[in-house]
Formats: sequence, C-alpha cells, structure tokens
Amino acid sequence: MPSSLADEIDVLAKAKRALGEDYVPSDEEPYMCEAQLDYFRRLLNAWKRSILEASAGTLQQLQDGPIREPDLNDRASSETDWGIELRTRDRQRKLIAKIDSALRRIEEGEYGYCEVTGEPIGLGRLSARPIATMTVEAQEAHERREKVSRDD
Repeated sequence: MPSSLADEIDVLAKAKRALGEDYVPSDEEPYMCEAQLDYFRRLLNAWKRSILEASAGTLQQLQDGPIREPDLNDRASSETDWGIELRTRDRQRKLIAKIDSALRRIEEGEYGYCEVTGEPIGLGRLSARPIATMTVEAQEAHERREKVSRDD
C-alpha cells in the first residue's frame, strides 16, 4: 500500500496538472514576483480542492453504511483498510491547515522566505513542497535538534 507521503505527492502532482498551463516559475524572474506568487496561490488552491474532493468521497463511502462482510477475516481486512483511509484523511486535514497557512503567507508577503533565517527558500523546494516554511539547511538543523532532544 502506498505511503501517506506518496499519496500527498500524487495529490500535489494532480493539482499541478489541473493548473494546465505552460508557466513555470523561473530563476530568471525576480524572486517571488507577482507571477510566481499567483502561480503558487493557484497551485495551493488546486491542491486544497483536490484534497477536499477526495475527502468528500471518503465521507460518502462512510455514510453508505457500515462494513457488512460476512467473513470475519474479510471484515477485519476491511476495517484495517478503513483505519488506514481515516488516518490518511486526518493527515490531509492537517495538510489543509498548512496550505491555508501558506496562502495567508502569500497575502502577507512572507511566502517563499524561511521563517528561521529570512532567506529565500528557493523555487525548486517550493515547487516540490509548496507549504515549505524553511530552507533545506534550516529544516535539516531543525530535524537534527529534534532528533537530539528525542534521544535524550
């Protein structure tokens, strides 16, 4: 079964395809110019819509009725699948909050800049992870500090 991160990447790729345009942010433009901000705004909104559509499908399936598998093994398997599906939807609910936060940062003029160092995050990282709030270096330092505190 694909991981939640793989699902997240697939949904983001679907959102990028939904934009259906030829514009791709470029290093040749001024960083976080209006065209780039507009691109990321539309990408984030498409990503959010895609997640909400998938969630609506899950909700509809839940409302269709309980699991009624006659065989205990089949029922256990179905319940496990539903548990995974619900955990995925919970992860996506949290992702929507991060998308909303990124949209707010766009409106406030903070999008694309590291919340720790204030340096540009970079178009490559933002294209891969539009909700990124830190540069790769700041993120790695943050994760090292987290690991050290967990090990103590």
